[in-house]
Amino acid sequence: MRSRRGPATSRNARRAGPWRNAPRAALSSPLTLLVAGVTALLSCFLAGAAVLHASAAGGATVSAQAEITCPDLYGPSFTQRGVDPATVPATLETVRRHAPAHGFGEPRVAMYTPDLSNVEFAGTNYKTRLGYTDGGLDQLALADGSRAPGLWMGKDLFSQAGLSLGARGAHGALPPVVGVYQDLVNPAPRWWCSQQALAVQQRKVDPAGGAIVFATDRDSFFQAAAAAGAPGLESMRITFDTPTPATVAEAEDQTRRAGELVAAVRADLGPGTRLDAGTPFGISVDIASQAQENVRDSILPLAALSVLVGLGGIGTVGLQWYQRRYRHVRLHVTRGSGPLAVGGLAVAELGTALLLGGAAGTALAHVLLGVYGPPGAASAPAKLLSVAVAAGVLVLSVLLLAGVVAVRVHREFQLGRVAGGRARQVLFWLPWELGAAALALIGWLRLTSRPPVTATEPVPPIDPIALTYPVFVVLTAGLVAARLGWLLLAASHRARFWSRPALQLAIRRLAGARAPVTGVLVIGVLALGTLAAGNGIADGQRTALETKSGLFVGANSRADTESTVGTGEVPLPEALRGNSTVVGELTGTGSVVLVVDPATFTESAWLGDFDPALLDRLGPPGPDGVPALRVGHRPGQRAELPGLGDAAPVADLTVFPIIGGKPGYVISRAALTPQQLTGVPKWTVLSELPLASLTGALAAADLAHPNELSRQTALDALPFLLVEWTFSFVVVLGAVLAVVAVLALLVAVEVRRRQNALAGALVLRMGMRPRALLRSHLIEHGALAGMAVVTGVACGVAVAAISAPRFDPARWLAPRSAPPDPTLFVLGAVAAAVLVVAMAGWIAVRSVRTARTAELLRA
Repeated sequence: MRSRRGPATSRNARRAGPWRNAPRAALSSPLTLLVAGVTALLSCFLAGAAVLHASAAGGATVSAQAEITCPDLYGPSFTQRGVDPATVPATLETVRRHAPAHGFGEPRVAMYTPDLSNVEFAGTNYKTRLGYTDGGLDQLALADGSRAPGLWMGKDLFSQAGLSLGARGAHGALPPVVGVYQDLVNPAPRWWCSQQALAVQQRKVDPAGGAIVFATDRDSFFQAAAAAGAPGLESMRITFDTPTPATVAEAEDQTRRAGELVAAVRADLGPGTRLDAGTPFGISVDIASQAQENVRDSILPLAALSVLVGLGGIGTVGLQWYQRRYRHVRLHVTRGSGPLAVGGLAVAELGTALLLGGAAGTALAHVLLGVYGPPGAASAPAKLLSVAVAAGVLVLSVLLLAGVVAVRVHREFQLGRVAGGRARQVLFWLPWELGAAALALIGWLRLTSRPPVTATEPVPPIDPIALTYPVFVVLTAGLVAARLGWLLLAASHRARFWSRPALQLAIRRLAGARAPVTGVLVIGVLALGTLAAGNGIADGQRTALETKSGLFVGANSRADTESTVGTGEVPLPEALRGNSTVVGELTGTGSVVLVVDPATFTESAWLGDFDPALLDRLGPPGPDGVPALRVGHRPGQRAELPGLGDAAPVADLTVFPIIGGKPGYVISRAALTPQQLTGVPKWTVLSELPLASLTGALAAADLAHPNELSRQTALDALPFLLVEWTFSFVVVLGAVLAVVAVLALLVAVEVRRRQNALAGALVLRMGMRPRALLRSHLIEHGALAGMAVVTGVACGVAVAAISAPRFDPARWLAPRSAPPDPTLFVLGAVAAAVLVVAMAGWIAVRSVRTARTAELLRA
């Protein structure tokens, strides 16, 4: 028995030896290992990044919606109007009892009386509103006094009434005034957001909304309300201090729990209770969820395309391994190993590199999310899903590697089909570019037929097919370039440039590797084209948002003000001098007339690309009329200015701050007399300061400031951001494809290393100088890279210029979206191409210099 098992065991050991030693044998070609690992890294990175990118878009939308929502409205909200003070404790206790079961803490109650027109202080009746809110004292600036039980009065009313601390209103029936706080003005701090209509004073003396007097505690509030003769409470609001959700999953969970709490409280209080309860943040959650789905559906086709490209790279690695290990493969087959076993050998050699590369790609997708993705957090389920998707791609890569090698072994050693030339000819003559062009046409038709987004749509509908239009246009250009390159190389045998041997040898090497050359060309064009298109459209949306909001507001912030400020009777507050300007607005002739001060306008207003030197042409009226900048000129636009005579245009502009693209004129205030300045109906302060600083300075100077507006809130940024986030993934795809193109070029050089080394060694023996040989390789790789750069960049830039206005979510507001100047991108692409060509040429020549001709000939 031992003699029978011994030889069999020995044969099995010899047969299993190469598979056990495969990882060490793979070290004989470190470049193949590197390419396999990097290809798996990129494939798993893109697969995982697509999931994380969509989830981060939802998280960024949640954060954006949280910024425009009152902080105490992230959870449930209970509001009652016309409340009997006696019912408040029972309602509050009911909410407090149910809150812990649904994950909410101590409720916060805010109570306000109606406007009380005859509250006596120091012998004078004042229009007053009494208020109380839990934690409200911490959000007020105390000018004088303490937190003792009693009332806090606004500084304006306190000074107007000439009171002192300890005074009691309503003939001594009210609690004492124990503190003086700085009155809240619009826009109030975010903490007061949900109470702004009741807690913010609008005027100093006998305000229409009432001077606000806050109680320091609930007992003092109820005592003051009863003593002041309040018929009841105008409003009682119960909210919670809830954490700001960071992801769609967190927001959905918080909203669900808030809804359950609202239902429990309603059921406990009974159907007869007048309770306005709900989950205000639920609308924001719906918007964030829809935004996440839109981005996910938009990048899904691109993610699938990127994964297919990565798998194609794995297949190329398998073919390269087969060619490099051909002698060993033939030896194993002659010893009885089947195709699957040889495929397993390829996995045994390259599997470690694939595994490490895939793990690294998955980790990088998580670590670099803040670099390539939207500025939001990905949810925990999305992170797990991204790992699962990347693992699935890694498994497919391993199976594909084994399958490619097994099929090649089966065809060559079992079917006797070595070349497969007929299949390649069929694949070549298939009109791939026509199919890509048809898909691009479908995307264009869907893009042009998309209705304009209205200003009321928080999340514009996104057509994923329309978003693929730029990518398929670039793919079409790449396939056409590859077709032309293939035909030119097929006819290159007629080229006769032996007087320039470096050029002739470069042409012959390109012709001898038509398949790798066309593959690298397609990937290179697709990489550079998608980079140019994605970067142009994404940057175009970012610039469009900045430009449109700047033109709409006219500065960083603005607020209307009183006529006395516009005429100069009352100067601007000291805090606004040097950073603000006052403009007037006239209408009446169908055109908007903007009255500006050229000196301060250029320093404080938003100018964009506007040349401020044009304002120097404005001035007093001349014989031809009032010098004016004509904006948005129309054929029927009247040159008459309302009450000022005719305009004498000194320049034509398409857009101008505040006017936008509407027909209008810009004139200098020096063209108006003091009487005409008085007749200007509307004056606005434009400032480069934040809105809170602008309104605070105007309020401190006792100047009205209605209709305040800032660039941050003038336009809904979400529609712009959705387009930008979608095409930022296109940029990531282009960057990954660029790395794949470089790897493909290096793989092609590595595959032909022995052939190039032998040919190079021979031509050096025949008298060619090493510099000429290097120049020949640079011509070879430079021609390929140059064609890819020219075709890809030109196509990508053109597609971005055509597509960017179509993706503009606010076409109703001038100017239209446009990509930025592509000069820097072109220079960067050329520099990268030069670096890659130099690297490939150096690798090719290095193999020649280190080769031994006799060993190459013997091999």
